[in-house]
Amino acid sequence: MAVVKREMNRQVEEMELIASENYVSKAVLEAMATVLTNKYSEGYAGHRYYGGNQYIDEAETIAIERAKKLFQAEHVNVQPLSGSPANAAVYFAFIKPGDKVLGLRLDHGGHLSHGHPINFSGMLYNFTQYEVDIETGRINMDKVREIALREKPKMIVAGYSAYSREIEWQKFKDIADEVGAFTFADIAHTAGLIAAGEMANPVPFFDVVSTTTHKTLRGPRGAIIMCKEQFAKQINRAVFPGMQGGPHDHITAAKAVAFGEALRPEFKQYAKQVIANAKLMAEEFIKLGYRVISGGTDNHLMVVDMTSKGLAGKEAEVILERCGISVSRSTIPNDPNPPMNPSGVRFGTPAITTRGIKEAEIKKIVGWINAGLEQKDEAEILDNIKNQVKEMCLEFPIPSI
Repeated sequence: MAVVKREMNRQVEEMELIASENYVSKAVLEAMATVLTNKYSEGYAGHRYYGGNQYIDEAETIAIERAKKLFQAEHVNVQPLSGSPANAAVYFAFIKPGDKVLGLRLDHGGHLSHGHPINFSGMLYNFTQYEVDIETGRINMDKVREIALREKPKMIVAGYSAYSREIEWQKFKDIADEVGAFTFADIAHTAGLIAAGEMANPVPFFDVVSTTTHKTLRGPRGAIIMCKEQFAKQINRAVFPGMQGGPHDHITAAKAVAFGEALRPEFKQYAKQVIANAKLMAEEFIKLGYRVISGGTDNHLMVVDMTSKGLAGKEAEVILERCGISVSRSTIPNDPNPPMNPSGVRFGTPAITTRGIKEAEIKKIVGWINAGLEQKDEAEILDNIKNQVKEMCLEFPIPSI
């Protein structure tokens, strides 16, 4: 517990700008810390391989119905343990090893599970990758169509982990229909913004959609898969018994709580503020001479090219951690630097927005970041920034702590 307390203090006193992290509510924390963790429940509601699951069935059904309402989904499987296992189950349900798939390159904003050669997806399936336009930093849908017509993939993956613009879901769907491919959207990063109606929703017309339940959804670490009713059985079979054994029932309950919170009007206001904060943050970086990939953001994140300030991503990450600000290094399109020390840093606003931080504070935060990076060798300045960061964090406490 001593380690837990130290981590709690770190979260209370320091600032979280990692785009994939957030703070859950007290209710979500409480749901995770329940006796539901004691239960085994392989199978699905009404069809378990263990006895004593009547209340687990209730909790899982509530989670499913709330997720359906949030995303206008025909079918939802709430059992996936995390994002990559969920994506593995999607591939397992729809295609066979060796089949051709089209996905976004990792260093252009995609995810490891979208076909990177060191990941299971790139090892098992024949991925062809599309890219962002090197000038605009945006996905060129004409190029995507050109590649799809040439390669004739069985599935097209749309989604990202470091792309700051709205995805043209309908254009992906049109291209997939033209070549006879399944449509798979990975909305892990933007699910909360989509659920709140602040970004476009691919769920009603894509064949299958996966998302994590943390990040912008502010739920526990886990995932769900949504699909058209016609694919429900194959998705369920792919998750269990295909990829997993027993689900984590305490996490399923926490998912249900988080989905209930996301259905409330105040969650929509939260999502609006996340985007407003991110847009302003990108604008402030640009004013200070930083190169922001694609020139801004439509969502909760941005990738900033640190070489525009004579730094590399890892160096910037370490400097900012010294200032009490957590960020994650990130590749930029066609990055000349190695993956462990890429050229960029990814910034995100979900966690600080949960604390209640708004535009006035965003300007201060970007000023601190810039001061820390520009005066990285001045210990006194870095200490002063860390103290100011702590002061702001204590002024805007984490709701669940």
